[in-house]
Amino acid sequence: MSTATLLDAPVVPVFVGGKFTPHQAEEYQSVFNPSTGELIGRTPLLGAEHVDAAVEAAAKAFESWSRTSYTKRTGIFFRFKELMEREFDALAQLVTRENGKTLDEARGDVRRGVECVEFAAGISHLAKGEFLPQLAEHIDGQTSREPIGVCAGITPFNFPAMVPLWMFPLAIACGNTYVLKPSEKVPLTAIRLAELLREAGLPDGVFNIVQGGREVVDALCTHPKVVALSFVGSTAVARHVYALGCSHGKRVQSAGGAKNVLLVMPDAEPDSTLRAIMGSAFGCAGQRCMAGSVLMGVGEVADALRDRVVGAMDALKIDDTSANPQAEMGPVIDAGSQSRLRDLIGQGEKGGAKLVRDGRKLDRDRGFFVGPTLFDEVEPGMKVFRDELFGPALTMLRPKTLDEAIRIMGTISYGNGASIFTTSGGAARQFIREMPAGMIGVNVGVPAAPALFSFSGWNHSFFGDLHVMGVEGVKFYTRQKMVLSRWDSTYKRTQGW
Repeated sequence: MSTATLLDAPVVPVFVGGKFTPHQAEEYQSVFNPSTGELIGRTPLLGAEHVDAAVEAAAKAFESWSRTSYTKRTGIFFRFKELMEREFDALAQLVTRENGKTLDEARGDVRRGVECVEFAAGISHLAKGEFLPQLAEHIDGQTSREPIGVCAGITPFNFPAMVPLWMFPLAIACGNTYVLKPSEKVPLTAIRLAELLREAGLPDGVFNIVQGGREVVDALCTHPKVVALSFVGSTAVARHVYALGCSHGKRVQSAGGAKNVLLVMPDAEPDSTLRAIMGSAFGCAGQRCMAGSVLMGVGEVADALRDRVVGAMDALKIDDTSANPQAEMGPVIDAGSQSRLRDLIGQGEKGGAKLVRDGRKLDRDRGFFVGPTLFDEVEPGMKVFRDELFGPALTMLRPKTLDEAIRIMGTISYGNGASIFTTSGGAARQFIREMPAGMIGVNVGVPAAPALFSFSGWNHSFFGDLHVMGVEGVKFYTRQKMVLSRWDSTYKRTQGW
């Protein structure tokens, strides 16, 4: 653990009206390198007055930005993409430093973000309206999609680059202005993105960053000049943001937690299936809402599947991701998460699940590590099955048939992702049709949508109507205007008007 004190760490600035300003606060959130426990920054937990300053800057900028041509808007995002490509390795290293991802995972985080910027740069086509001449006699009809105003995003710690980039590039390219509240645990990547946006030529006030915790979240949800909110995080907070934002008349898209299934049929191809399971369950140390957290071995495949997964878990290279680029799994985000996961592992064991591999036994002298964990013989009523663990912990069930597996998953309140591994088209088709989840994988471990499609969580994994990214994202950040025009060719101008 670092010997630095909180006062030694630099204060993370806000970005308002094109200026970076470090503010003093009564309270701060420590920003760590999770691999080492080193203190690398302190995020000021600011209040409603700082939200108001950011929103006012965004509202002022909206007046001119909303009238800026699509050509100019998208040109800025083309330049922003070029700058992100130039800084790609440095951005990935920054993600690793403040989040703890392996370098490959951090590159994936940034790459998916770049894809969202590319999508925003091509927004002109999706933002086009419709036109129908002679809708009625001498009447033409047309629609346009118009920007809505000041939008805000509240993002989690697990994807410091990708999740903010799900949101603000699309909103801004559509003609809106933006206030981002990044996770207080990983604010540094967002600050670097703001620097690159400014270098790309984005006008002052179009994009702003405010730092803080719940007080800032609630201020964004209730501010009268914020018209739309995007959120990604836990289900409890997603529900709170949705309810509070909607009660104050805002559009809200609020993505929550998940309990995603990896279902392995007896005819699945063993090697590719094992790679997909390991990447899904233990990639990013299991800290993602698309992590495979429920493993189902159907019928006679269960024993062999468990043994292969255990062997791969034992072979995982777990290390300081900021020092070892060959590390295959890194730490969880902080000491609080480490302690929470250790407690959950103990509760799972006491609850009757068979603890095949115990992540509490991983012994490191620094950093916030929890080893890969596997529970077997899990039953649907157990807490480790029902609750999102959000860490490198996999729970295994043994349904006898595909029908039984689908029935069990139907008891889960979440609905982000589910994957089946099979060579049977019939089994895959049934799974696709009957699984109550918004994103389905067939021989794919993480069926997370790329930028061209929306991130389609269902049930308690999402609150709202229009999801982030894709066509739904464009609709969320715009509103339709309908125009009926009558031009009668026989009309003669009269005098006296």
